[in-house]
Amino acid sequence: MARVYVEVYGCSANIADAEFISGLLMRSGHIPTASPEDAEGFIILTCVVKTPTERRMLKRLREFSSKGVPMVVAGCMPKAERWLVDQAAPEASLIGPDDIHHAVEALEAALERRRIEFIDGEGLEKVLLPRLRRNPIIHIAPIASGCLGRCSYCIVKVARGHLHSYPADGVIEDARRALEEGCREIWVTAEDTAAYRWKGYKLPQLLDELSGLEGRFYIRVGMMTPNEAKRILEDLIEAYKSEKVFKFLHLPVQSGDDEILRRMRRGYSVEDFTEIVSRFREAFPGLTLSTDIIVGFPGETEEQFRESLRLIEEVKPDVLNISRFWPRPCTEAERMPGQIHGRETKRRSSIMRRVWERISLEKSRGWVGWRGEILVDERGKGETMVGRNYAYRPIALKGDVKLGDFIEVTVKEARVGYLIGEAVG
Repeated sequence: MARVYVEVYGCSANIADAEFISGLLMRSGHIPTASPEDAEGFIILTCVVKTPTERRMLKRLREFSSKGVPMVVAGCMPKAERWLVDQAAPEASLIGPDDIHHAVEALEAALERRRIEFIDGEGLEKVLLPRLRRNPIIHIAPIASGCLGRCSYCIVKVARGHLHSYPADGVIEDARRALEEGCREIWVTAEDTAAYRWKGYKLPQLLDELSGLEGRFYIRVGMMTPNEAKRILEDLIEAYKSEKVFKFLHLPVQSGDDEILRRMRRGYSVEDFTEIVSRFREAFPGLTLSTDIIVGFPGETEEQFRESLRLIEEVKPDVLNISRFWPRPCTEAERMPGQIHGRETKRRSSIMRRVWERISLEKSRGWVGWRGEILVDERGKGETMVGRNYAYRPIALKGDVKLGDFIEVTVKEARVGYLIGEAVG
């Protein structure tokens, strides 16, 4: 039995893997601990999407390795960038994204100062594994691993592979158990939720089944690509009409220029993206739209960058994830001509952020005076708590509230990216 510190970076799928690993550790008698200072072993779940995150993780691996504490490196890096792990933590055991069921075995080998690796698994169905939730009211529900895409800049495919959808009955049963355990939010997550397909189920049918579960809860649908969302658009909008589904759409566009999208191999046009957004907003006027933009893709001209700015001005997303292009190893874009200097990508990122912050504040001001119910789902800064309304709008408030409470609030102030509210009564 050992005290183990589990540290996680990256997406909600990685957070779910950290919860599964912690659950497996507990079932085997080990004790997950909240502090690395108390730990006899480390497990770190890594992310490879962006170079800055990779650098932070490598620094962390070197720190852990220098302390001589037994370590397991999990997540995407062992499979996608094995050589970097070997350099930073040569004695660490390794597990890939589809090998987390070997976490206990890998840890115990590390505790015995043996190096062991499990990085070649495929299609592990994780949904009914034991877990220790990081937030007791949020159930992260992975519905698939991998994707159908072949984006020219993306290294995640190297680690997560081709699409493997999990059986719908397992996803539904896992969610039912979570609700019985007190969860109030279900996060449907995958690299591309709209690509889900299992026997007669696609994403809309899965959402219908989840919405039909007993209890008072919300469903947050995770990221989906425009090309896959377009194939199921009518049924998807119908599924979103359930009161249990947050009116929240995460639809990454990545560029406002069709030529750049073609070179990214995204498989859709700007018009496809705007059509989906328009249809969703017609059905759900209060929709929260989240999208992603990459600035400085190889060969992106100033005019093509301006096309992205114009698109953001046009669609006015509520959430915008801005990424400077970073050439990732093992990708086509790494070798493309026209690589843009970091100073220029930083300039474009700053311009894009200023545009979005103005839009965000305008959108937030439109919610001032709104009164309605929120679900308190996370702790904020200081003494504040954060709740979400039907559109997944974050509303910060103070007062005697706790995680999982449904309370009525009035929005008093607008901020970039969030609102400030007061409890009613």
